[in-house]
Parts: sequence; structure tokens; C-alpha cells
Amino acid sequence: MARLFLFKSNAMAPIVKNLSNVLFIFIFIFFLPSSLSIILKYPAIINLGDSNSDTGNLISAGIENVNPPYGQTYFKLPSGRYCDGRLIVDFLLDAMEMPFLNPYLDSLGLPNFKKGCNFAAAGSTILPANPTSVSPFSFNLQISQFIRFKSRALELLAKTGKKYEKYLPPVDYYSKGLYMIDIGQNDIAGAFYSKTFDQVLASIPSILETFEAGLKRLYEEGGRNFWIHNTGPLGCLAQNIAKFGTDPTKLDEFGCVSAHNQAARLFNLQLHALSNKFQAQFPDTNVTYVDIFSIKSNLIANYSRFGFENPIMVCCGVGGAPLNYDSRILCGQTKVLDGTSVTTRACNDSSEYINWDGIHYTEAANQFVSNQILTGKYCDPPFSDQMPYLLNLKF
Repeated sequence: MARLFLFKSNAMAPIVKNLSNVLFIFIFIFFLPSSLSIILKYPAIINLGDSNSDTGNLISAGIENVNPPYGQTYFKLPSGRYCDGRLIVDFLLDAMEMPFLNPYLDSLGLPNFKKGCNFAAAGSTILPANPTSVSPFSFNLQISQFIRFKSRALELLAKTGKKYEKYLPPVDYYSKGLYMIDIGQNDIAGAFYSKTFDQVLASIPSILETFEAGLKRLYEEGGRNFWIHNTGPLGCLAQNIAKFGTDPTKLDEFGCVSAHNQAARLFNLQLHALSNKFQAQFPDTNVTYVDIFSIKSNLIANYSRFGFENPIMVCCGVGGAPLNYDSRILCGQTKVLDGTSVTTRACNDSSEYINWDGIHYTEAANQFVSNQILTGKYCDPPFSDQMPYLLNLKF
């Protein structure tokens, strides 16, 4: 079946909504999913990271809970994802004709790990967790969970023969599979709560040393194919703007906290260099560096061109414009604030918003990001010349 990509434009909204004068202008590209799956052909996906790609681990661990309206757009109920619907990883796997990844810690629902497993957990950091960390599942611990998973899966397959082969990956999947990694934003953004800007920058090399050691552990376990996502424009998240952007001189032209974005850029620059170094050190690997920062920055800077109406304001929050965000109450909660009972509810149309809850993106924004990733032009090495379609949007 051909797949259709439809992109909205604000200029079209009045026409589309007026049924007496309906005019649809489609910018669409058809391609066979099988063509894409040939280019991105992996038998299994191992995912590690934070809330950007957590499909339910932190919730399954009992550390946090999410309530409606989380999940309302796609799953129709909370799915363990910190979003109104699907994440970037969900869209990428769908494009590869792969099933959504089951979280490692979800013991119910008859999980099937044949095509891979998700170890990402919201709030996780590259550096080891401390007593005040949101998540104990640091990058190193997630790798240890993966090693345990692999060992136990191969042990069960050896003991039971074909009994579990429908549910667990065989030994060759670990070398042929893709290791997707999206982590680091909590290390950088969290550091600003206790460090100066210069101290945050000075901490980046040690963060990346820990990351590199983790990559080597995955390599020792057979990992050869890696997708490494850099971190996005952290200064454009409402949570950081509310806390660190009260002084207008600290904001850039888009209303984002300049220091956070500068730190993210420096982190990404060094992460890119590390990715290239790792590829050179281990030439039998395939390391792809994915520039999430550029994609998200372009989306925020040109939000109306891509059909969004609010680049920074939160969909599920309280307080109204400009941020509609209050750190004292999370999406879906009811609390008494300043003597008044307040409930955070979602906006009428989350597809008009980039930010879902002050920290995480909406499903619509995640779909935009994943579509841009799949053009191949934001990756190093790029694979745009291998794609069966050309994406060139102009409004």
C-alpha cells in the first residue's frame, strides 16, 4: 500500500474549514513501505534513552503515573508515553514496517520481544543517577538491563528450542539489529538547576566519556548498527522558559532560553565528534548521527509554515498565554493552587501545538520530526540519495 504524507499550511485552514468552498491542496509523496524497509532493514530494534522514546518503562516501574489526557490522540488512553499519542520512535518503526517496541519492564499484556525491546525510561540521564534523580535507569543501567535481557533470552531459546522463538530474538539479531539511542537532554537541562552556565559546559566532556563507555559495552555485546540522536533545543521547552527565562534579555528571538540552547549546541558538537571517532575506531560498525536539534529548531522557527499555531505554548497545561505552563501542576492533575482547585486539561486541537505538556512534544510534532529524519538529509552519513522519494516542501 502506498503511504501518503499530508502537510498542513495555516494559509489553507480557512478554505479547508469552509465546506462550501472546499479546496484541498496536497503536497504528497507516494512510496512503497517495502522500499523504505529495504533501506532501513533491521531484524530488531534495541532502543535506549529518556522520555523522548520511553514507551512505558518508568510507568511500569511504578515510579510515576500518567493520567488522561495522555494518549488521547492515538491510543485513546495513557500508553506509558509522555505524549498525547505516538513518539518519534513509534513513527520510525512504523516506517520500517516494525511493530511498536514493548518496554522492558512491562510484564503484562503478553509482550513480544522478537523484533526488539525498549529500555528507555523517562527522566534518565547518561551520568549515573543520584538520590534526587527522577529515574534510576541511567544509560549504563539500561545497557545492563539489555545485557541481562540478551543473556536470559538466549538461555531460554537454548533450553526450549522452538517454544519461545516467536517471542525472543535469535542470537544473530543482536549483531544485525539497530541500536537507537536518544539520551542526554536531562543531563544538560538538569545541570542548570545547580550549576552556572560555564559549569554546565565544563561537565559535557565527562558526560560524553560515560556515553562512549556505554557504546563500547554495546559493541562488546555484538552491537554494530547505531543511530545516535542529538539533543533538541532545550531552551525552547516551556519548563525551562518558565524557570530560567523570566529575564527577557536571556531569551532569543524565538522566546527560547539562549543559555540552554547554547549548551545543547556544544553538547551536540562534541557528540557528533564522538560518533565519528567511534566509527573510525570500530570500522565494522555503522554509526548514524541524527541531528534532532536542527529539525526541531527549524520547526519552532517556521512553525506556521508547517501548519502549527503555537511554537512554545503548552497544549496540556494551565495559566494561559504565553506559556500555559505551571511547574506546580502536571498535565492531567488536579491540585489546589493559591486556594483554588485547578485541573490541567488538553487544548482543543493538539495538532496545532508543538509542545504537549511543557517538556514533551505532541504527536503531530513528533510525526513532523520523524518525517524529516526519514528524508536522510539530517543524518551523518546522509542517506537522502537512497530514499525512494524526494521531500521538498515550499509554501
